[in-house]
Amino acid sequence: MIEFIQNLKTRNETLFYYGLLCLLLSIIFIILTKYTNTKIYSVNAWYKPFKFAFSTFLFAWAMAWYCYYLPNFNIKIFNWSVIILLGFEIFYIAFQASKGQLSHYNLSTPVYAALYSMMALAATLVTLYTAFVGLLFFTNSFPELPNYYVWAIRLGIIIFVIFSFEGFAMGSRLNHSVGALNDNSNWFIIGWSKTVGDLRVSHFIGMHALQVLPILSYYVLKNTKLTIGLSVIYGLLALLTLIQALQAKPLIKTK
Repeated sequence: MIEFIQNLKTRNETLFYYGLLCLLLSIIFIILTKYTNTKIYSVNAWYKPFKFAFSTFLFAWAMAWYCYYLPNFNIKIFNWSVIILLGFEIFYIAFQASKGQLSHYNLSTPVYAALYSMMALAATLVTLYTAFVGLLFFTNSFPELPNYYVWAIRLGIIIFVIFSFEGFAMGSRLNHSVGALNDNSNWFIIGWSKTVGDLRVSHFIGMHALQVLPILSYYVLKNTKLTIGLSVIYGLLALLTLIQALQAKPLIKTK
């Protein structure tokens, strides 16, 4: 692990420290859940900024690692795009949490509506930039890398992009639930609904293909066909949880 961290810092010092900052913020946010009873949609207000900060930490470190392989890639522009756009999201989500108010789905005032639209735009731009990185992995050759690992990165980015845009299914409805209004259940941190469909499940699974598939391919599978097969299965899992949610069915139904 120490070797990985040192290598990552060498590959992309800017995103390394940005990811570290997001990790620190996520720790602060999760600690704040223990010291405030402020709730939004029946869950502690600080869970959402925790999830976004931690997810950004994972994204920043993953992309810092992958982009290192790309020849003639302007990494500085990519770095600062991620920092500014996702940094704005984290800041606004945390700011609203501190006031006990919604960040997402908040159209209660023109200012909140504009800021919500800006968050959607920020997420869209980062996703499109990531899609461009994915395209570069298809148009370039990487003879120094195992073929199975390259395919894991390619397919991980594709699934990430598709299910990142699935977030529009929630944004357009102003609701992450199907069958209720923004239902949350007492699942530690994630808070997915146990009673109705939850669009966040497929969003979560799909977006973390970016980390899961390359790690499993490189350290476990070590085979191109197995990597592609697992990627298909993983993508289908994300798709099936989306279909399940759209049918107003929870991932795991409990009494």
